[in-house]
Amino acid sequence: MEKYVLDANLFFNMEAGLDLGERTEQVVKKLTETGKKLKENKKAEFYMPPRVVDEFLSFFENKEQPFLKDLLSVVTVKSPDVGKVNLPGQVFYELVADIRQRSYRGLNIGEEEIEKAGKIMSGKNNLSTKDFQIQIGSVIKKFRERYRQATRFGFLDSLADLDLIVLTKELDGSLVSSEEGVIAWGRVFGIKETPVGVWKKKLADLLSLS
Repeated sequence: MEKYVLDANLFFNMEAGLDLGERTEQVVKKLTETGKKLKENKKAEFYMPPRVVDEFLSFFENKEQPFLKDLLSVVTVKSPDVGKVNLPGQVFYELVADIRQRSYRGLNIGEEEIEKAGKIMSGKNNLSTKDFQIQIGSVIKKFRERYRQATRFGFLDSLADLDLIVLTKELDGSLVSSEEGVIAWGRVFGIKETPVGVWKKKLADLLSLS
């Protein structure tokens, strides 16, 4: 039986190539229908860690909608057993090195934006709080954008991301995600992956064997 560990972004990123609908609700319903058939015929099983489920549900104001409950009745919600999964030491060396590099880039960006703010505010000592916020607002916005890009893009920036990778390794399953950071670090951890663009065909092939 195939085991797929699903990332929440599958249901929201319509540009990833899954092509199961134009809206999240359509994607959820289609995957639920497919998952039920594959599970009944013991061809495949879908998994999601609890943190990823929480992340997924956080996008919905009404979490009691039937199509959401239907999906969760098909998906196996499982936490990774972190005490049983052995990870190579090289992974942690790469992880620490990457964190250090990102921290350094973030520091440099902070210094650059502070200098810009200083130039903008030079000679403007008597501004009201409102005028100060207007003057400095664009610098703060740019700093947030640049800092996030430097420190979080292509990285594991949540425990939910790490749960996906560790659970996939534990199950010897296949990770299905469109998040670049999760995919990149999944490769470092040595897990199997199924590109989103070909996953639909794999599911169709499994259904044809049912």
